[in-house]
Formats: sequence, C-alpha cells, structure tokens
Amino acid sequence: METPDDLVRAATEGDRAAVAELLVQNLPALRAFVRLRAGAVVRSREAESDIVQSTCREVLQSFEGFRYGGPEGFRHWLFTTTLRKILKKDRHHRADKRSVEREQALPDGVDVGQLLSTYAAFASPSRQAVAGEELERIEAAFTRLSDDHREVILLSRIVGMSRAEVALALDKTEDSVRNLLHRALTELARHLDVE
Repeated sequence: METPDDLVRAATEGDRAAVAELLVQNLPALRAFVRLRAGAVVRSREAESDIVQSTCREVLQSFEGFRYGGPEGFRHWLFTTTLRKILKKDRHHRADKRSVEREQALPDGVDVGQLLSTYAAFASPSRQAVAGEELERIEAAFTRLSDDHREVILLSRIVGMSRAEVALALDKTEDSVRNLLHRALTELARHLDVE
C-alpha cells in the first residue's frame, strides 16, 4: 500500500492516478475547509460541491506547478488553491452586489457524517451527532468566531498544518499560535454550549 509520501512523489513524476488519489484522500478536509472558510456571501451563492469540484479540476490540470514538499506541501498547495478560489468568488459576488434571495440548504450527496468527523478535530465527541442540524450548529458557532480564531482552527485542525507552519502562515510565534488556538477552541466550545 502506498503511503501519502509515495503518492506525492509519484504525482510529482506525472502520475495522474496518484494526484487523483491524493485528492480523494483530502476530500473530507477540503469539503470542511470550503464550508467553514467560504463565508455567508459565497455559501449563499455557490454550492460547496461546485467549489470543491472546481478546485480538484484545477489541481489535476495544473499539477506540474507543484514542487515536491511531501504530503504537507501538497495539502498546503491544495488548500491555498482552494482559498484563492473562495476569495475570487467572494470578490465577484460582492462586486456585483447581487442580492441574497435564497438560503443554501445542505446539498444532496453531501456526506454529513464525513463532514462531522472532519469537524471532530475541534468538536468534542459528544457533539458528533450524524445530523444536518448538528452540522449547521457547528458551522453557525464557527462563523461567530473572530477572523484570527477561525483561521487558526482552519489551518491547524482542518488543513492539518503543524504549529510551526501555522506560525509562519500567520506571522506569529509558535507559543502565540498555541495560545491563540487554545483561546479559539475555548470560544468555539462556548458558542456551541450556548446553542
């Protein structure tokens, strides 16, 4: 059985099947990242599955641009590509000043259990009910967090970056990232308890 490191090596050598397998392995975290990072404007106008599919298509088409950095490097590249796509969609929708006339329900085909298990990285096991209501509750609590708190949880618990990588991405020390993550998870738990 190939390890994630083997897959990344094969992918950098042009093995499209390895790229596809890496994408499959990262789909649950990618879906969670899109749902939590997209924001209300993008979520109300774009289906999460469309953003994920578009990102995967872009990665498959432009994998030559990836330089070997191991599984962590691949995940960083994948989530950076996704974030750029989300930010572009957000700018587009805000520039057009389109009205929000519909609320996006959980689309058919979304594996709620898979999303909840990904969210479990920062939600306690007692909160892991396999129901759309629980999913919405976690996402609603997440949106109440400050930008810094959302970002540190996304990078450390969804993207899976190490404390050193998060520190570099946020231009903070590792100790400040540890403290920030602790405060963010505490605040998230408080919002979940209020629900």
